[in-house]
Amino acid sequence: MKGKDTLLTLVIGLGLWQAAVTLTDVPHFILPSPSRVAQALFNHRATIFDHTLATATEVVLGLVIGTILGTVTAVQLALFRTAERLILPILVFTQAVPVFALAPLLTLWFGYGIGSKIVMTVLIIFFPVTSAFHDGLTRTDNRFHDLAHAMGARKVRFMWHVQIPSALPDLGTGLKLAAVYAPIGAVIGEWVGASKGLGYLMLLANGRAKIDLMFASLIVLACLTVLLHIVVGRLALWLTRYAQGK
Repeated sequence: MKGKDTLLTLVIGLGLWQAAVTLTDVPHFILPSPSRVAQALFNHRATIFDHTLATATEVVLGLVIGTILGTVTAVQLALFRTAERLILPILVFTQAVPVFALAPLLTLWFGYGIGSKIVMTVLIIFFPVTSAFHDGLTRTDNRFHDLAHAMGARKVRFMWHVQIPSALPDLGTGLKLAAVYAPIGAVIGEWVGASKGLGYLMLLANGRAKIDLMFASLIVLACLTVLLHIVVGRLALWLTRYAQGK
């Protein structure tokens, strides 16, 4: 039923888009019709595929690296209270800095290649993953803490056998957010400086007044984000079931 509702919403949206273009007679270089966008997508499919592959590589690598760094940081913050008091406020403060403002610096430091886009992606997803997993680790029932203390369990052992399994659903929530934010980081990096990627293709198409190609690139980016969110959502569901089975 959910899939049918999504398909129905998509069809209605495309119909309204086509009707708006037809009724207002807006020039195609301002707002192309869905049929023009579909034609551009077909005509430039090879080019779009190459740029999609570049963006997907940046997103996946950034997501993996950011997830590893985020989970390790969350565990360290939960293990060491002093580090939590010192570092967590700094992490929160960094969220006040617009990531887009850092993009030129990252391009300067890491070059126009894939490196700066991966770093940008990592910066965008690091906080959601760290924050969600850290919250889960610190919400462990106090009764488990008391029981572990009475049994003389070490802090690291308690973390591994109790806190981490119980916090896996929270990690899954952070990963689902990261899956949505990760493509944004990659595209921002491509906007600032790149020779490949969907963000670069959108800028190139816009500069040449090929708005249909720009819309086609944007739609492919949206589809990539949805696909990534579905895959990570399945992973999050598996983590939740694993935690419950543990």
